[in-house]
Amino acid sequence: MPRRSRTGTQERTRARLQGDDLMTRITETSDQWWKTAVIYCLDVETFFDSDGDGVGDVAGLVDRIDYLAQLGVTCLWLMPFYPTPDRDDGYDVTDFYGVDPRLGSLGDVVELVRTAKDRGMRVIVDLLINHTSAQHPWFKAARRSKDNPFRDYYVWRADTPPDTSDMAVFPDKEDGIWTFDERTEEWYLHHFYSHQPDLNVANPKVRDEIMKVIGFWLELGIDGFRVDAVPFFLEDLGMTGQDADAMAHPHDHLRDMRAFLSRRRGDAVLLGEVNVPHEEQATYFGDGHQLHMMFDFITMQKLYLSLARGDAGPLTEALLARPDIPEDCQWATFVRNHDELTLDKLTEEERAEVFAAFGPEEEMQIYGRGLKRRVPPMMGGDPRRIRLVYSLLFSLPGTPSLFYGEEIGMGEDLAAEGRMAVRTPMQWSPEPNGAFSTAAPTTLVARPVPDGYGPEFVNAWDQMRDPGSLWSFVRHLVQTYRAHPELGRGTFHVLDQPHTEVLAHCVAWDGRMVVAVHNLAGEARTVPLRVDAPPGSALESLLSEERLVLDDDGAAELALDGYGFRWFHVHHAGGLRLP
Repeated sequence: MPRRSRTGTQERTRARLQGDDLMTRITETSDQWWKTAVIYCLDVETFFDSDGDGVGDVAGLVDRIDYLAQLGVTCLWLMPFYPTPDRDDGYDVTDFYGVDPRLGSLGDVVELVRTAKDRGMRVIVDLLINHTSAQHPWFKAARRSKDNPFRDYYVWRADTPPDTSDMAVFPDKEDGIWTFDERTEEWYLHHFYSHQPDLNVANPKVRDEIMKVIGFWLELGIDGFRVDAVPFFLEDLGMTGQDADAMAHPHDHLRDMRAFLSRRRGDAVLLGEVNVPHEEQATYFGDGHQLHMMFDFITMQKLYLSLARGDAGPLTEALLARPDIPEDCQWATFVRNHDELTLDKLTEEERAEVFAAFGPEEEMQIYGRGLKRRVPPMMGGDPRRIRLVYSLLFSLPGTPSLFYGEEIGMGEDLAAEGRMAVRTPMQWSPEPNGAFSTAAPTTLVARPVPDGYGPEFVNAWDQMRDPGSLWSFVRHLVQTYRAHPELGRGTFHVLDQPHTEVLAHCVAWDGRMVVAVHNLAGEARTVPLRVDAPPGSALESLLSEERLVLDDDGAAELALDGYGFRWFHVHHAGGLRLP
């Protein structure tokens, strides 16, 4: 029987739906498309180069839209493509309303959005409202004088700041979060690099500018935003002395953003980068009027601790400790993103365990808090463990997010600096440069992965033609996830069973239930299961031909290989039978 459930919603009266009734219910909730989306994050400049200059571009992405549609992606998340000096891979923006000339034009973006929608895909973009580039016209003006109209677009202080070395996001590059500006003889705030000054969100004019940016991209057909560094710009409100007059509470800004977004586009979404402890997470959802979605960093970190130990306990505890969230909110799950694989919410001892298992060499680690690696090399290339990780990603409650190249098992370039280790060119075929570009290798925006995970060994062309490949497996997971909306919308339960290395759980929604069982250890296990289902029900495999008939108590036994896993649809006697 289920031990406990936590999903952040109060269970409503649930009718068992069949046939047309089921389809009606799904249609009624389709405005919350993001609850059952499959998100795919990519960097335009490393995805596909259409003109042979060594840099990927928007036209190249349009050229590869059908590849993403075939995989089953339903939401593209584009990393920054705005004009930039490119000192932080595009996260240092000089114009929030443009496209960097290296990557294309606004017309290209409109064509991308139209083409994506034609293939059934939404498009969201990075919303960078914590900081600008120091080359942004606003900051250039702000540095001219203390009484410049743009001065208060940023956060300044006249007194010498205290030691803030422990607050620097990039401690190997910055010794604090304040930098002295010789021209105006004051210090400006920057949580990230000194060439990325923080915006003063307490200033109503800055908030108005942010709304204009949101409105602009919505008018061009964008379906929402991945909001960068959310906790940082809310913290800045308390550092200016203006926040008491500007707004009653920092989170009012998130509420205003969501209200504005909803007025302009009722189905648009705010997906937040919020890496905070459990007790703080709920505040960013609020009462359902702040962020729509939030990346679940804690579950990701505990997943790797569980994998390192071969013990499902840490992952189970993280899932059960998720705070309650409103019905109109959602968790986004991931096992790899575009940054370092942060482990900052683990204890020092736990982090050491994960380092020892998946990044024992210093060059694999970053800032002492994370890993600059992709999943396949971390799993030692073992296909059983790699597939186990992605099976967990798609079967845990929430909206799964993939980083480009995960579907084919790309590796990392450890010689690249910092987070750039995982931002290597997409590997399309075994041809030179992985067919990312026809340019000379020396002119590429980044070199392809150079070792056994290089294009000659790992590429989309070969894997799309191989039914046994990782690409085919991930595509099957995507299709199965999309066919079972309970995985994105349902109530999560952990199922009792005796093996600490096994996670058995179910996700139920409106009379539908998926049961998933994962063995995180290398030894085989026989797992006794008990499912809350009517007499005569059966567990019908979603990933194979297996079928288990439950006894009158809802019990069955399941044999799992080492690193084995199963997904089942709970089929009720006489009920609708789904594929």
